[in-house]
Parts: sequence; structure tokens; C-alpha cells
Amino acid sequence: MRATVPQWLAARIPCISLRVDLCPYRADSFRYSTVTGRLVIVTATAIEEQAWNSVQMAEPVTQPRFRVWTYRDPAVVLGCSQRARHAEAAARLPPGMDVMVRPSGGGAVLTGPWMVSASVALPLAHPWVQGRLPDSYRELGQLHVEVLASLDVAARTLPEPDVPAANARLGPVVGWACYGSLAPWEVVDAAGRKLVGLAQRRQRTGVLLVAGTLATVPDWPLLCGALGHPEDAEAMSRRTVSCDVLAGRPWDVGLLARRLHAALEIALAR
Repeated sequence: MRATVPQWLAARIPCISLRVDLCPYRADSFRYSTVTGRLVIVTATAIEEQAWNSVQMAEPVTQPRFRVWTYRDPAVVLGCSQRARHAEAAARLPPGMDVMVRPSGGGAVLTGPWMVSASVALPLAHPWVQGRLPDSYRELGQLHVEVLASLDVAARTLPEPDVPAANARLGPVVGWACYGSLAPWEVVDAAGRKLVGLAQRRQRTGVLLVAGTLATVPDWPLLCGALGHPEDAEAMSRRTVSCDVLAGRPWDVGLLARRLHAALEIALAR
């Protein structure tokens, strides 16, 4: 079975025409389980991550699929409504740094070595994505809370009724940035600062849930400068928190990625 993907993705990753159960990445991007032989972690670029997401959604999703991502290099990923800002953002970034527009909406995201992400493609009938749209985040958010707890990081999901008050406590939102405001069932610390951001994309073929955990402190001045809002860097720092800060120790990004992968494998096999 072959999937049709956008031309811009195919142009950036020539082998994107591979079957949907394969990954078009460099061989050194893979880590395999010595027990199952399955792919465990993918260290990739943001472009490769978005390519995998698009491939999964190009055909009907018949069973859950997921990937956990880590990143070697920083990149800016804009929401589709921010397409007009692509050229100006690219001009402000260091030479060679990627900036791209994803097919879904939402604010700008800065991926990089400080982040561990997960992409989860689900059939429309999967229990996680039944009911109201905000409720689709609940199980994935709670899974992250449990994974973080296993690493001695205390966090909680944010129920929908609590979102307005939580946003207000942290001061003015940064509307153009994904991590600049809070949404239902995202993961926060005791002070309400965002630790895990959630997003989703719904199509007739299935539902794609995406999560990004701030493992270490991101380079917010880099993102804010690229989008022409250097004054927002302080607000981004105030509204977010990372695992290393909460744990009070150097953070093992690879360990978080492995724990998250194991939890997703168990949860999605039920």
C-alpha cells in the first residue's frame, strides 16, 4: 500500500514514497529494541517528523501507529495559518536552520535537543478520540503524567474548566506560539506552567495526536526573534517549565524517550 503525500515533502525527502509502515530516514536515525526488533526512538529533523505524520494520514488508519522523536538540531515549525510568515522567519534564523509550515493549525513550535515528541495516529473509532474534540487529549496527557512521575517529575493534566483561570495566572498569553498558552488536558506543573503541549489533526482517514515535552529549557529568544517578537521571550519562559528544572538535576532526554515509547506501546496495544 502506498500513500500520497504533499509534493513539498516528497521534494525534501525523496524516499517518502516508501510504504506507510516504513520510515524514510537515515539509517543512523534508528534505535531498535533488542527484544522485539521494533523501532524504539527516531532522532530526526522536524521535516522528517512532519513527513511521517503526513504519510500516516494519507491513507485510512486501521490500527494505532506511533513514533517518539528526539532532535539533533533546532527548527521552527509554523502552523498553517502562519504560512505568510515563513519567509521573514527564515530570514531571521541562523543559516541552515530549518523553518517549515505544517498542514495543521496552531502556533509556532521550536523543536530541538530540548524536546521529546510523540506522534500517535489513530483510527476514527479508537476510544481515545471519541466524544468532544478537547476530550481526545485526555488519555495522551495522562499517559505523559504517569511517565513523568516514573522519573520523579510531578505534573498533572489541566481539565478544560480550569484553563481560563490557569492562563490568567500566568499573565498575558503569547498567542502566536504553541507554548504561549494553555489548552485542555495539557500537562502542567503545580504552578500551572506548561510542560507538555498537545495538538491534533482530524481527517476522514483518522486522527493524529501530537505531544511535545520540554525536557530541558528551550531557546525561547531564538523562536521569539525569528517570529519578530523578541519581547515575548520573557513571557515564554514564565509560562513554561522543563523536566530538568522540575527535577533539579541534569536530564536524560534518551531515558524520557524510552519510557514514553514503552508506555505508548502498552497503552495502544490494549
